Amino acid sequence: MDIRQVSTDWDNWKRFLGQAVEFAEELGISRDRIVNLAQQAGQVLADHVPPANPEQKVLKELWQVADQQEKQVIANLMTRLVSERPAGGYTAL
Repeated sequence: MDIRQVSTDWDNWKRFLGQAVEFAEELGISRDRIVNLAQQAGQVLADHVPPANPEQKVLKELWQVADQQEKQVIANLMTRLVSERPAGGYTAL
């Protein structure tokens, strides 16, 4: 799977992130740890990866003006957003 292709479409990006969260949960990683990892990943993405679509651009701009607590909220919301699976769960990309 080419991450560049996944990241250009918002729905595919959410599906990809949802699969990562689901995999982490299956490994027994706590929700708090998943959110912490999401916050770390968000920082790396904001610092080094140009947004591939308008939604990612908005997230990056919000991230850049957020304080540490607000970044934690964004990471928590993103993990919840991508964890809301459609009926039958996500399908493989």
